[in-house]
Amino acid sequence: MKRFIGGDQNRAVALWLFACAGLVFAMVVVGGITRLTGSGLSITEWQPIMGALPPMNASDWNTAFEKYRAIPQYAQVNAGMSLVEFQGIFWWEWAHRLLGRLIGAAFALPFAVFLILRQMPRRLIVRCCVLLAMGGLQGLIGWWMVSSGLSERVDVAPERLAVHLGLALLIFMGLIWTGLEAWNGESYSRSPIGWSRAATVLLGAIFFQCLLGGLVAGAKAGFVYTDWPLMNGAILPPVSWSQGGLAFLHDQALVQFNHRIWAYVLLIGGTAYAVQAWRWRLAGGLGASAFAVAAALWLQALLGIVTLMSATPLWLGAQHQAGAALVLAAATVNLWLVRRSQTRLFTSGPRSRGL
Repeated sequence: MKRFIGGDQNRAVALWLFACAGLVFAMVVVGGITRLTGSGLSITEWQPIMGALPPMNASDWNTAFEKYRAIPQYAQVNAGMSLVEFQGIFWWEWAHRLLGRLIGAAFALPFAVFLILRQMPRRLIVRCCVLLAMGGLQGLIGWWMVSSGLSERVDVAPERLAVHLGLALLIFMGLIWTGLEAWNGESYSRSPIGWSRAATVLLGAIFFQCLLGGLVAGAKAGFVYTDWPLMNGAILPPVSWSQGGLAFLHDQALVQFNHRIWAYVLLIGGTAYAVQAWRWRLAGGLGASAFAVAAALWLQALLGIVTLMSATPLWLGAQHQAGAALVLAAATVNLWLVRRSQTRLFTSGPRSRGL
C-alpha cells in the first residue's frame, strides 16, 4: 500500500480526533437523556458565553424559574412544578449545553496548536475546518430547535430535533473518518466499485434510520403503540392526515411505523451484505467489518423492541440512542475500510470474484 509518510499522517492528531468523536458520542447520549427527562426547554435563552455559568444564588434560580413558567410547557405540562423539580430538569439541559461548549474548545484549541506546530497533515486541514464550522452551526441549530417550543408548542418540533441529531451524527462520522485518515495516512488503492457502493448505501440507510428515530423522539412516538410486531393490534393504527404531508413528521403512529419498517429493511440489507462478504471471502478485515455491522444492527433492533415494549424508560431509551450512534460508527469504519482496501479484496478460491 502506498502512502505518504511524515506530514501525511500523525497519530497524535488521530487520537485527538477520536477523543473528540468520543465527546460527541457522549453529547448524543446526554441529548437523548435531556429529551427523555423533558429538560430541553428548561433554559429559555441562548447565551453562548454567559450561559456557561449556571444560576449562582437563590435570586438567579428564581429568575430562571420565572422565565420557564412563562412558556407553554410549564402551563400545560408541568403546572405546579416546584423549584427543586425545576432544578432537576435544568441541570440536564445545562450539562448538555456545557458539553457542547467543551467539545468546541476540545476541538478548536488543539487544532490551532497542531496548525501552529505544523503537525497537521495538510490534506486534513480543510476537512477539520469544515468540522469546526459544522460544530458552530450545530449550536445555532440547537437554539433553532429549542425556540420552536417556547411560544406555541409544549415541546420542540420533531423535524428540528431530527436535523439537530442528524448534524451531530454527521460530525461524529466525520471525526471518525478523519481520525482514521490521520492514523493511517493516504492510500491510492481503491476497492471494486460494487462493494464501495454497497457500503455507502448501507451507511446512508443507517443514517436515514437515525433521522427517523429523531422524528420518533420528537413526536414522543416511543411512548405509544408499545406492542410488537403489531401496533395496538393492527399493522398500522389510524393515521391523522388532517395535517397533510406533515403527518410523516408529526403523526405518532406514522413516524413509529416508518421507523419500524425501515428497521426491517436495514436488517435484511445488512444481513445480505454480511452474507455476501462471507460468500466472496472478503480479505483484509472487511469480512469481519461486514459481520460487525450486521451484528450491531440486530442487537440494536432487539434493543429497540425491548425499549418500545417497556414504554421507553430512561435507561433503555438512552441505551437505544447510544446504540444507534455505535451502529453508525461501525458502518462508517466499514465504508472507510472498503474505500481504502487493496485492489485485490478477496482470498484465493473458486468464489473469489467481485460483487
